[in-house]
Amino acid sequence: MSLVSRFFSTPKPDIRDATLADAADLARLHATAFHRGWSGQEFERLLSERAGVGHVVTAGPGGRLLGFVLSHAVPPESEILSIVMDRASRGRGLGARLLGHHLGRLAARGVTASFLEVEAGNAPAIALYRRTGYGEVGRRKGYYEGPDGRTDALVMRRDF
Repeated sequence: MSLVSRFFSTPKPDIRDATLADAADLARLHATAFHRGWSGQEFERLLSERAGVGHVVTAGPGGRLLGFVLSHAVPPESEILSIVMDRASRGRGLGARLLGHHLGRLAARGVTASFLEVEAGNAPAIALYRRTGYGEVGRRKGYYEGPDGRTDALVMRRDF
């Protein structure tokens, strides 16, 4: 290892359980990806619930937040409530790695089916979900409200 790489190398991403201490960071990241971001208090409430299951990926242990996924799980089913990667981390495979970790942890809790909703026009997210085994099982017309009006939501399901 050279002296330059020792000081300027990128830390290996770390995936861990989301905690209440992450709530403010989760809210900040969520606000970058959605028309109406959730507050830190909303994340605290979701993470405090018995059914709340969340994981984060950081730039190394104790590093800055790169992304998160949060589900509501009542075995045998769960629903992904939100998944967000920061803009600089998209397209690097971290979202798939985070989602795979999350789904593995849900399966360990007895979950056998995972549902989610995704904006019909969000091609990168839909591609990620399809790559990880989700298939479309429904559509909600005009479900999402955005700056350009209302858009449909695809309902997707993955069986374990």
